[in-house]
Parts: sequence; structure tokens; C-alpha cells
Amino acid sequence: MKNILFSIAILVSISFSAFSQEEINTNKDNKDLPEIFFEKTTHDYGTVKYDGDGTCEFTFKNTGKEPLILTQVKASCGCTTPTWPKEPIKTGEKGTIVVKYNTKISGAFTKSIRVYSNAKTALVTLNIKGSVESSPAEAARKVE
Repeated sequence: MKNILFSIAILVSISFSAFSQEEINTNKDNKDLPEIFFEKTTHDYGTVKYDGDGTCEFTFKNTGKEPLILTQVKASCGCTTPTWPKEPIKTGEKGTIVVKYNTKISGAFTKSIRVYSNAKTALVTLNIKGSVESSPAEAARKVE
């Protein structure tokens, strides 16, 4: 009985996997879908002052044939906050994702932002990196 249930579970998971893969491939072949093109996918802050400006922008363009809709933009942690356009981006138009990193956290950082959309490439990963100087309190402790 266990073998039968196990076999059924495997067959069901293979069926779902094949269906999902087919759906992804079909979308990639659809020439009418929007396409998202980023001017850059990584921003290097270099060294930022403690509590300094942790804002950067990622500009993108819809190079496809249909309106582009960003369905979700998620940062890898709570120290990074993205904002993005909620309205559709028409063919040939640009949009901007604004990312703010919390510069009250000193030290080196590398974070990712996942951009989900209705584009042929449904997921694009953006990256930010840099280093935040020590806080005044941390700097004073090092001098002592």
C-alpha cells in the first residue's frame, strides 16, 4: 500500500513539474509579451557615511510589445526598502525602482532585490553592495 501511494505521489509531482515547465517555455516563446531591460543591475555605493544617503535608482525600459506590469519587488532583508511604479509601463517607456538601504547599520553589505513582472524574463535580480562607516559611538570606542 505504501509503495502504491509513493508511486502516485511521484507521478503527480512529475505531472505538475512538466506542466509548470511547459508554461514557462510557452511564455518565453510568446513574442507579444513585454520585455524588461535594466540599464544596470548592480549598484555599488562604495563607502557611505553612517546615517548617510542610502538611496539608489535602477532604471528600466519596456522593450516589448505589451504593457509591462511589475507585480512584486522584494528585498532580501528588511534593511532594504524598494519602491516601484504600480501602473503599467507602456512599450518604449521607462520606469524607475528606488532602493533605500538602512545606513544605520555599519559594515559591509551585499543585498539583492527580486523584481517580478509579466515580462518574458519574469524574474530579474538587482544587487546593491557597499560599506557603511562606523557610527560615531563605535568610532569613539575604537579610539579608547
